[in-house]
Amino acid sequence: MTERPQNFNVALAILAKAPVPDMAKTRLIPALGAQGAADLASKLLARTLIAAKRSDLPVAVFTEPEPTAEQWRVSDELAALTCYPQAKGDLGARMAAAVERLLVNSDGVLLSGTDCVEVSAELFDEAADALARHDAVLYPAADGGYALLGVRANCPTVFEGMPWSTAQVAEMTLARLKARGWSVFIGRTLHDVDEPEDLARIDHLLG
Repeated sequence: MTERPQNFNVALAILAKAPVPDMAKTRLIPALGAQGAADLASKLLARTLIAAKRSDLPVAVFTEPEPTAEQWRVSDELAALTCYPQAKGDLGARMAAAVERLLVNSDGVLLSGTDCVEVSAELFDEAADALARHDAVLYPAADGGYALLGVRANCPTVFEGMPWSTAQVAEMTLARLKARGWSVFIGRTLHDVDEPEDLARIDHLLG
């Protein structure tokens, strides 16, 4: 893949939820218990932030709750990273706000959660390189959502009224991006850890 020009700046936005019991990975509580789900969320968060720091991208973490909240005292992973509170509203509103903030000083923005099994610095850099050649990039998730999305312009309507956590999210997002006349790079299918059946993919993190 062709590397992006040095003067094309891509920012990486990580949307993160505090890894505390009854707040993080709640769909995994039946399998792991509240503390177990929180412990796993902490490990996934750490993996994502380590990968982000190893990439060559400027990183901003958008946190829920705000970065100074008591819940974040359980984690030191935010040290030395730029942090902002997530905007109000549903996931779409929060992502749109992150894009708007980071595009002030960037040519493109990548959006990532903290649940991707295949997360790596190489993945983030690959997506940024693709964004230099396309208007948007989308890495679908096996469950029908997406694990990584990149855009070069504000596009709040792409996120509005989306049926989040359903199998239609990636397909609908791609259709909305193409309806804008944008070229879209579609990356390989990735996997998120959301449901108990996903745990087999990350046995190495459960010890």
